[in-house]
Amino acid sequence: MATMATHVITGAGSGIGAAVARRLHQRGDDLVLLARDAGRAKELADAYPGARTLVGDLAEPGALSEAFSHQSLPERVDSLVHSAGIVELGPVGDLGPQSWRRQLDVNLVAPAELTRLLLPALRAARGHVVFVNSGAGLSAGPEWGAYAASKHGLKALADALRGEEHAGGVRVTSVYPGRTSTAMQAEVHRQEGKEYDPDRWIAPDSVATAALMALDLPRDAEVNDVTVRPGR
Repeated sequence: MATMATHVITGAGSGIGAAVARRLHQRGDDLVLLARDAGRAKELADAYPGARTLVGDLAEPGALSEAFSHQSLPERVDSLVHSAGIVELGPVGDLGPQSWRRQLDVNLVAPAELTRLLLPALRAARGHVVFVNSGAGLSAGPEWGAYAASKHGLKALADALRGEEHAGGVRVTSVYPGRTSTAMQAEVHRQEGKEYDPDRWIAPDSVATAALMALDLPRDAEVNDVTVRPGR
């Protein structure tokens, strides 16, 4: 009898993370969903019956190890999907250190720390780490400096991790979506002072399809980078 795959997912409450979690849940895989607090954990458990939750605040990456020490981590992790993130736009001349630190902590330092804590379980399963990056992880435009810096750093993290873990069978993929119809995109438009039309952008499920393609690829191959752009 085949063993269900176990997937740890951040950002499963909305957007791309929710699309990935829904697809994996529908096919009967085992989900472990990261929640920032107990209330959010209950919401996720209700949304995905049978899923387990881990409570840890990505805005406080230094506290993740202590938070997890009181919880049960999976012994094997077939995939770790980093989908959570925050964005705060602004010119370099206006953004203060707190804004830089918030974005770097959630978008870069927390994924690095979560990966470190789960690496033994990933190695045990010869698992897969998927970083949902951004087009801003490949190029930076005006007022995107802090967010793009965090996402450029996430690319570096993925590339280094891939080189370090390849021999042990752990695969690493970065997905670089363009503008996607999510709550974050609505917030970006608000910060840009633009009207938000979700029909103009990529559906979260389309990005989830790209991520699942990488996860489901036979073991003789590895997708390193996937760029997804709006098709209309």
